[in-house]
Amino acid sequence: MINSINGKRFRAYTVLFAMALFFIIFSSINAQGPSDNNAAQRDVINQVSLLQGLTFGDYNGSIPAARLKELGDTGIGTFDALNGELIMLEGIVYRAAFDGTIEVVADEETIPFSNVTFFDIDEKFQISGIDNVNALKDMLDKKVSQTGDNRFYMVKIEGVFNTMQVRSELPQTKPYKPLAVVLETDQTFFDYENIAGTVVGLYCPAYMSDLNAVGWHFHFISDDRQSGGHVLNLSAEDIDVSLDRSDYFAMVLPDNEMFNNFDLTIDQSEDIKKVETGED
Repeated sequence: MINSINGKRFRAYTVLFAMALFFIIFSSINAQGPSDNNAAQRDVINQVSLLQGLTFGDYNGSIPAARLKELGDTGIGTFDALNGELIMLEGIVYRAAFDGTIEVVADEETIPFSNVTFFDIDEKFQISGIDNVNALKDMLDKKVSQTGDNRFYMVKIEGVFNTMQVRSELPQTKPYKPLAVVLETDQTFFDYENIAGTVVGLYCPAYMSDLNAVGWHFHFISDDRQSGGHVLNLSAEDIDVSLDRSDYFAMVLPDNEMFNNFDLTIDQSEDIKKVETGED
C-alpha cells in the first residue's frame, strides 16, 4: 500500500516537473522568438508603391490610412488624387492641404505613395547653424557615412526654425497628369518665420534610384498642428535630431490598370529632381 502511494506521488511529481520544465522552455522561446521578430518588424521601412509611379501620375490610393498605421508610426507620403502632403507622427496621419491647413486624416482615406516605419531612436544629437536645406542634408550625410551609407534612415528634427518654406498641391482630377506637370501650375507655397515644429525625413541609399528618390526627403509639421508640407528650404540655429536606422525594406505595390501598364524603364531622374527640390 505504501509502495502504491509512493508510486502515485512519484508519478504526480514527474508530471508536475514535466509541466514546469515545459513552461520554462516555452517561456524562454516565447521571450526570445517573438521579441526578435517584433524587432525586425519595427526595423523596416515600409513603402507604398514607387515614387516613379507617382511621378508618372498614379495618384490612385491603394491602401487606407488604417493599414498604414499598422506598418509604422512615423513617415511621409501623399493622398489619393494627390490631395496634400502626408506627415505621420506618433501614429497620427496628418494632411498638409493645398491651402496650408493641417488636418487629421480619417482611417478610410487612401494613400498612393508613402514611406513609414516604427520609429526607435538609434542616435540623438544636436546640430547648429543651418543656413539652408542643403546644409542640413550635408550634416546628416556625414552622420550617415559614419553608420552606413547603404542603410535606410528615418529622422525627426525638432526645434524652432528661423525660416521654413514648404509646398503642397491641389487635389487632381482624372485623367491624371504627370507630377512634374502638376507642379508647374497646381502647387502652393508657404513661408514661415520662427516656427516651432518637427521635420520628418527619409534617407534612401543610392541603389534605390529606381524605386524612390535617393538621399533625403523632408516633410514638416508645426507644433501647433496648424502648418506644414513638403520642405523646400529651411534655416535654424539649434535643432535636435533623432535618427532611426533601418536594415529592412518592404514594398506594397498598387494593383490598378494605370500602374500595371507603366513603362518603368523610362529614366525619370530629371522629373524626380524637379519634384523633390522644385529646381529644373
